[in-house]
Amino acid sequence: MTAIPLHKPVGAVLFRAGDECPGYLAVTAGCIRVSLVSANGREIVLYRVGPGEVCLQTFACLVEGRRYLAEGVVEAELSGELIPPNVFSHRMATDDTFRQQVLGAVAHRFAEFEHVVETLAFAGLEQRVAQAILRVAGAGGEARITHEQIAIEIGSAREAVSRQIAALARGGFLAACRGVIEILDRDGLSQLAAAPM
Repeated sequence: MTAIPLHKPVGAVLFRAGDECPGYLAVTAGCIRVSLVSANGREIVLYRVGPGEVCLQTFACLVEGRRYLAEGVVEAELSGELIPPNVFSHRMATDDTFRQQVLGAVAHRFAEFEHVVETLAFAGLEQRVAQAILRVAGAGGEARITHEQIAIEIGSAREAVSRQIAALARGGFLAACRGVIEILDRDGLSQLAAAPM
C-alpha cells in the first residue's frame, strides 16, 4: 500500500488522545492544531503543523508504537497524504532524502517546542498575551481572537487573560471588543512581547 490522499475540512478531528496512529501525516496545504486537553476540558496548544512540517505526536507514535497523547484538529482546510506505518518505516530505512527531510523537520519542531516550554516556564502573563496577540494579528492591526482562545494558546485561565487584556487596554497598547483586539501601539506591545525572560 502506498500513500493515501488526505483532504479534510476545517474542524475535522484527525486524532484524539488514546487513538492508534494510522500513519505519517504529510501536509501539503492547510494547518493542523495539536493540543493537550485535560480531563476537565482545559486545553493548551502545543504547536501547529503546516506544509512540510512534522507532527511530533505522529512521529513519536510511529517510532515508539504507542497511541496518541494529544488531539489534532484541522484549523485550515487540509490537503496532503497519509503514509501507512509500514510504508513510513520502509522509507525511513531506505530513502535517504525522505529520512533527512523527516529528521530535519523533527529537529526544527523540537526547537520550537523547547521555546514553548521556555515561554510557559519563564515568561510572565503580560508577555505571553502580547506575543499571542501579535502572532494572530500578523502584519495587520487587528487580532480576531477571543480571550478564551488566547488562554488556550498560552496555557492560562480565561479570567487571567481578560484581566491582562484590560490592563493592556488601560495602558494604551490595544482596544478590545467582542472577538477582535485592535493594536493601538504595535511598538510598545512588541517591546512587552520581547522582554527578556
